[in-house]
Amino acid sequence: MVLGFSIALIVFSLLLMLLVLMHKGKGGGLSDMFGGGMQSSVGGSSVAERNLDRITIVIGLLWFACIVTLGILMKVNN
Repeated sequence: MVLGFSIALIVFSLLLMLLVLMHKGKGGGLSDMFGGGMQSSVGGSSVAERNLDRITIVIGLLWFACIVTLGILMKVNN
């Protein structure tokens, strides 16, 4: 069980790094490749950027849950 959560933690860590790098910074980002370059006239962020934000938050929460679960499992096993 610990091995499964360890593998999941590695996968979520890699995904989280990739998603954070895709976010648009001051000068643009990799999200422009996926249609994030067009801004709406209302002044809000684009649909691609909002979806990227949501996906990043979900992956971050799953990453955090894996860390907490691994901590509990390690404490119980010792």
